[in-house]
Amino acid sequence: MGRTGLRVSRLVLGTMNFGPDAPEDVSHAIMDRALDLGVNFFDTANIYGWRLGEGWTEQIIGRWLARTGRRDDVVLATKVYEPMGEGPNTRGLSARHIRRQVEDSLRRLRTDHLDLYQAHHVDRNTPWEEFWQAMDLLVEQGKILYVGSSNFAGWHIAQASEAARRRHSLGLVSEQSLYNLAERTAELEVLPAAREYGLGVIPWSPLYGGVLGGILRKTRTGRVSGSDLTSKRLAANRERVAAYEAFCDELGRPPADVALAWLLHQPGVTGPIIGPRTVDQLDRSLHALELELGASELARLDEIFPGPGPAPEAYAW
Repeated sequence: MGRTGLRVSRLVLGTMNFGPDAPEDVSHAIMDRALDLGVNFFDTANIYGWRLGEGWTEQIIGRWLARTGRRDDVVLATKVYEPMGEGPNTRGLSARHIRRQVEDSLRRLRTDHLDLYQAHHVDRNTPWEEFWQAMDLLVEQGKILYVGSSNFAGWHIAQASEAARRRHSLGLVSEQSLYNLAERTAELEVLPAAREYGLGVIPWSPLYGGVLGGILRKTRTGRVSGSDLTSKRLAANRERVAAYEAFCDELGRPPADVALAWLLHQPGVTGPIIGPRTVDQLDRSLHALELELGASELARLDEIFPGPGPAPEAYAW
């Protein structure tokens, strides 16, 4: 992962659906199957489960770890930032909030350490020096091993990395960012910054909320179910999605496989986050690992979904 010596699977098991959409027994079966298939990187967040302050998803994972005893087989990542209570100090990246939340996450996850602790968002009210003082202390205490970011802009990655360098800290090792074929803004600044500072990129929403998962063919067969946001995204990209699905038919591969495989071909990408609700969805996601896209196929995908290009050439000569 990034410039570290940590080895992780090419697909990341996202757990945001554990609890609200996947019952506990199904969530446990997904984690069992993931490890059996070689997916060792599990990503969660203290806010997942969406019950304020409960960390519902972390609790589900913790009970699975306690039942199976497979903690050493898992690279375990969680996040901090989102509100976990009603008070003024129950969110953000202050030293106080980080200290409280890491203890709560460790308790819920039933482990003594986190492999990767990620800032879920930028906290513009907390100085980087305070953030790193808190994180460095947790590393010294053995409660976390690596620090990552999520939803950072390129200049936030640079700021955080330079602040860590001044402290002679390892700094950020990963960035979890919205990135997929249809939403490629990250290529402008985030991906170049991540490559410069040696961060592994972990794309979330690789299927763009289902838009890249064969949504038009599902619509025709009455099998589509999505949010208003997915509907808006489809409306804005319908012509491109139609061309994309037609190209996937030419390849003879499901659109979801092609979208994941495309990400796996991008420089600096550690692995996209998949969020299965069932064991079958997990199994189908791994088919993307077998798909090799040639130069002509990658060029065709760029034609259908052109990226912005790197900064500053994308907007300056």
